[in-house]
Amino acid sequence: MDLALSDHLLLGIDTGGTYTDAVLFSETAGVVARSKALTTRHDLSVGIAGAVDAVLDQAGASASAIGLVSLSTTLATNALVEGQGGRAGLVMIGFSPEDLKRDGLQDALGSDPVIFLPGGHNVHGGETLLDMTALDQALPQLAKEVSSFAVAGYFAVRNPAHEERVRDRIREISHLPVTCSHELSSKLGGPRRALTTLLNARLVSMIDRLIGACEGFLQSRGIDVPIMVVRGDGALISAAQARLRPIETILSGPAASLVGARHLTGLDNAVVSDIGGTTTDVAVLDQGRPRLDGDGAVVGGFRTMVEAVAMRTFGLGGDSEVRIDDRGLKVRIELGPRRLLPLSLAAFQHGETVLSVLERQLRSAHIGRHDGRFAVRTGLPDEMANGLQPQELALYERIGAVPVPLDSLLANTPRKATLDKLVGRGLVHICGFTPSDAMHVLGRQDQWSREAAQLGAQLMARSRDGSGQPIAQSAEDLAELIAARLTRQSAEAILTSCLAEDGAAIDPAVSLSIDRALKREPGIVGFSLALDRPLVGLGASAPVYYPAIAKMLGAESCIPPEAGVANAVGAVVGQVRAAVTIFVTTPDEGIFIVNGAGPSLRFFDEAQAFAEARDRARAAALTLAGENGAEEPAVILREDIVAPEVEGSRKLVEARFTATASGRPRMAH
Repeated sequence: MDLALSDHLLLGIDTGGTYTDAVLFSETAGVVARSKALTTRHDLSVGIAGAVDAVLDQAGASASAIGLVSLSTTLATNALVEGQGGRAGLVMIGFSPEDLKRDGLQDALGSDPVIFLPGGHNVHGGETLLDMTALDQALPQLAKEVSSFAVAGYFAVRNPAHEERVRDRIREISHLPVTCSHELSSKLGGPRRALTTLLNARLVSMIDRLIGACEGFLQSRGIDVPIMVVRGDGALISAAQARLRPIETILSGPAASLVGARHLTGLDNAVVSDIGGTTTDVAVLDQGRPRLDGDGAVVGGFRTMVEAVAMRTFGLGGDSEVRIDDRGLKVRIELGPRRLLPLSLAAFQHGETVLSVLERQLRSAHIGRHDGRFAVRTGLPDEMANGLQPQELALYERIGAVPVPLDSLLANTPRKATLDKLVGRGLVHICGFTPSDAMHVLGRQDQWSREAAQLGAQLMARSRDGSGQPIAQSAEDLAELIAARLTRQSAEAILTSCLAEDGAAIDPAVSLSIDRALKREPGIVGFSLALDRPLVGLGASAPVYYPAIAKMLGAESCIPPEAGVANAVGAVVGQVRAAVTIFVTTPDEGIFIVNGAGPSLRFFDEAQAFAEARDRARAAALTLAGENGAEEPAVILREDIVAPEVEGSRKLVEARFTATASGRPRMAH
């Protein structure tokens, strides 16, 4: 194709836990070039540069041909699934400590600090006096212990004034990023909004690093174009907005993969399953559209207030931890949810350092509990280690950029707990045997070190079951067991998602009937199951895993040629979409209060209040769509008016006016 005569090229980049993908896309010719590079956690721009330079070379195109860059990422999703993220301070305005027990907020908070301030508003926007004394006393010390703040006020969606005052005070004193709950959701439900805000605050530095890395690379190549980021509902937002609201990028990668799957396969009805290094994401395409989860995305066990595709995310991927349960007579293998750095990849990057340790451990007659395991820094900036306890800092300083074997690092059990805390903070990777290593042993993958995978498999195969027998006779036998386990766990994950869509309360992991159907066990009563639509397998390793998974599920297997870069394709073919909701309530007979997207206004005529709400919703949606990067967006208005008849007369309870503005992203011309 003659790129000199083509339309502007669109550059899609997907940064995952293991790989960074890049595609060049033309709106007339489709995918022009695609490439992969390892995601480089210590400096994300290195992985981005490797992938983007490769697609430009492949296409024979210059950087000046690019008119738009769009990012999708699984980094935020992975962080929440693995319980990682920066330490955040939570400020609750008008709430009590009892409110922490609702909606999983206490579990999400963990050991992060929380401050309660008097204040907040009522349902009509009326205020209770705000007192910031406790905040002023705690801030100087807190600013040294956290990387960001989350602020949640009582009924802040009706009046955000107190959240804004607290935000300004925190910024003035700490100079740290602050997220306010009203910026993320217009829904009522304070504790869940606080939970969403807390998770957002933890992700700020991670997404800021990603966007900064992308911007830095583009500047170095002289590419000056708009940068978009895929949101969890598949829509696009500007990079500036994603920096403020990174929580909206949870499920960004999965949402992009759904958009990409629809584009690449042309299928209107399909089950889409995307396997990455850390997670498997499953969703259903129905009549060409993914269903949105109106209750909010669930990630890492927490239900947020982020509108996203109805996607279920499982801690199962090519880099999942292989866990051996040897307590019974017959050994059980479980995968995930934690991601490890595969031994084959660690040796590919660090060579003899890893191989020599594995060989030493294999020569030993004694089976060590930490055989085949290493620790290595993820490469996060030093400031991300703020707030470490002395014992955590001491262990962290013993771990460097080169893998350290755990058998020399961990002298006692308390240190193992300390190491787990460093992993939870995202500061340290554990290296170990994974399904990706098993595929290297079996010759089905070959991009990294097969020798390290073979040694790791031999070490793990020496483990003994309850009867004292080795769990596998050879490295190949162990690898086959792990491949079979990944097929079965993947099938269960897909069935869990599909049965939930059907409204069937069946757990495939414990159902004996489903177990017999999946195993194709003979019997007087034969059990079988099948999907009513094709199974679309996505991800770099989809061709390796999904034919067997589809066969187990009795489904037609569909793996598009661009399956490995579907997320990056989805990143560039989406639309910008922005929604704003304005509320009208009646505190007293004949008084109408308009709240949202500006100061509260009082009216004495319902029609005037409704007209103001409609105008305000349309204007705010258009403004937000413009800020999100849309060019000439169109607006649709939806009205929900709750006004029952009470004793023969109409009584307005609440009216919601939601304007949605959408359009294609602005491009450099």
